[in-house]
Amino acid sequence: MIQAIGLTSNPRKEFPPALDDVSFEARAGRVTALLGVAGAGKTTALRLMLELQQGRGITFFRGRPLHRMAHPSREVGVLLGDVPGHPARSVRGHLRMLCAAAGVPARRADEVLEVVGLVSLRDERLGTLSRGMDRRLGLACTLLADPHTLVLDDPADGLTTRERRWLHGALRAHAAQGGTVLLTTADSKEAARTADHVVTLERGRLIADQDAAEFARTRLRPRVAVRTPHASRLAALLTKQARTAHRSVEVVRESGNRLSVYGSNCADVGEIAFRNGILVHQLADEVGDMGPDTEPDPDSIEPRADEASQDTYGDAAAVGDRRRRATRAPKRGDGQAAAGDRAARSEMPRTAGGERAGTAAREDFAAGPEETEDEPSSKADGSRSSASPVDDLPDLPPPISVRPAPSPLRPLRYELRRAAGVGTGFVTVGVVLVVSALTAVMLARIGHTPHARLLVAWPRELPLPPAALGAGLLGAIAFGDEFRHPALAADRGTVPRRLGLLAAKLLVASATALALAVLTVGCDIEVLYLVYGRELAEVPADWLSLSASWIGLVVGCAWAGVLAAGLFRSTTAGLAAVVTVPIVVVPLVQKVVVGPSVRSAAGFPLRLREVLLSQWPFGGERYLAGVARVIGQPVGGAMTLSLTALLCAYLFTTLRGRVR
Repeated sequence: MIQAIGLTSNPRKEFPPALDDVSFEARAGRVTALLGVAGAGKTTALRLMLELQQGRGITFFRGRPLHRMAHPSREVGVLLGDVPGHPARSVRGHLRMLCAAAGVPARRADEVLEVVGLVSLRDERLGTLSRGMDRRLGLACTLLADPHTLVLDDPADGLTTRERRWLHGALRAHAAQGGTVLLTTADSKEAARTADHVVTLERGRLIADQDAAEFARTRLRPRVAVRTPHASRLAALLTKQARTAHRSVEVVRESGNRLSVYGSNCADVGEIAFRNGILVHQLADEVGDMGPDTEPDPDSIEPRADEASQDTYGDAAAVGDRRRRATRAPKRGDGQAAAGDRAARSEMPRTAGGERAGTAAREDFAAGPEETEDEPSSKADGSRSSASPVDDLPDLPPPISVRPAPSPLRPLRYELRRAAGVGTGFVTVGVVLVVSALTAVMLARIGHTPHARLLVAWPRELPLPPAALGAGLLGAIAFGDEFRHPALAADRGTVPRRLGLLAAKLLVASATALALAVLTVGCDIEVLYLVYGRELAEVPADWLSLSASWIGLVVGCAWAGVLAAGLFRSTTAGLAAVVTVPIVVVPLVQKVVVGPSVRSAAGFPLRLREVLLSQWPFGGERYLAGVARVIGQPVGGAMTLSLTALLCAYLFTTLRGRVR
């Protein structure tokens, strides 16, 4: 269950807080709706509960706050707005990437795709999905790690009638299996139709916390809205007429010249006003909060042709998938399928008979647009048919009975799938190889370029060769895409700072930079051989030390891009840090080393070898001496200094965030 206690947002200047001391509960096995108009504080409440926004108060998910959970995605499934992900990534690739991050098997992606009816669209790109398909994918993302709790911000916004019905059925199925569902909505009738408990917010304050049946009885009563300059006189006449006819009619005087008449209809009220010569400006039927100043019911809006066709296609796919699943897998309502993680839930799931108990009152007022020809909702006596049992609800993916142990390879698998899921890296590598080969040919034609620089296409006029710039760009994208398309976060810009994720990005960036460095030199040598012959394609005699320096430069640029993008949360900042090293840091290091001084460190490498390097077995001192020579160069020293500063800054911000 969810326990939200004293949620209060920080006020801004002279404005009051968007949420002021709100406390409520959402119990397991039930669907809880957080109701309120735009600006009532619904989204702010969810962000405070999920610790995405600064404020006061605390929220417990089954007795623990979110920051106390080792793996929050396994406990709470979150959907705020559209699905955050790279628009060029495929649907199946996006889910498999999230599987690696959550530590669940990759086949889980196919299971949830089958449940939400997106199997036929698994190879489609995220940027091409319609609103309804995006909502289905969002639900698939929330169900991926088999969480106990679902927190969704207005999940039915912009959906057609059939898509809304499917979504509410899926949420009902999750609650029927013992899970907790908390959703926000601005539609009173939708809250009464789909929820078991309704929490109403108004201007950041809690004004009602009711069961759905009580909410329908008190806030969704049908009424007649009347506007007349003779409101007091008409109210007295209506009350007198009700007493005479022994009818239960309640007349409530609203603000101004408005009356709300409960227990009557427009014909009776209009007839009484006409007989007594009372001028009436407005006479209309209303239902509870759905007054003339609120937005229209989305269910009453006809879907567009393209949305209707996609919706029908998606529903047909979902029905077919569920029928295929029924032939090979038991229902989740069986005791066999309820084993595992669901068995640990404290609340017992509701039975089919008691699932919709006490909803007759709210269904009388909430029915209407949901009733279609293919799904008749009324019987011969005019009353609405009984609610569907649990067996009619959509199937959910099977529970994950065994949780995998923590593994250091989990962030690495996630990073590999993230990098290989889009074509940005492959395109960047291809562009770098082409530019480097053309640059090498042009430098060879012009002349006056050392052979070592010619092989890596590094003219003296550029601070870095194309391969180093490409490696730095790939490293910056590794963290920059996390903040631009934060698939790991519940909301934009909240990428978790984990050292395991940083280590995985540095390792993948190193491997990519190493491959790029080798491919660049190989392509340059091959192109120079084809154009100018064997003379320019010869390998230098000191190729070992040159290769070490070249690989160190390219890998260092990649690391600088990763660290700077993770620190400043921007791909541009990461690439700028890569370019800053040769333009700013290298001249400063040279000035410090070559500048005037009283004493110099002459003979330092020789003395260092005598003190430290002579004790290494198997000739290890040669390799250490080579590393010392690389670092002792101005570029190597500047790169080492920059990487150390960036790494320390990243670790400092990470530890500071954890302390807070």
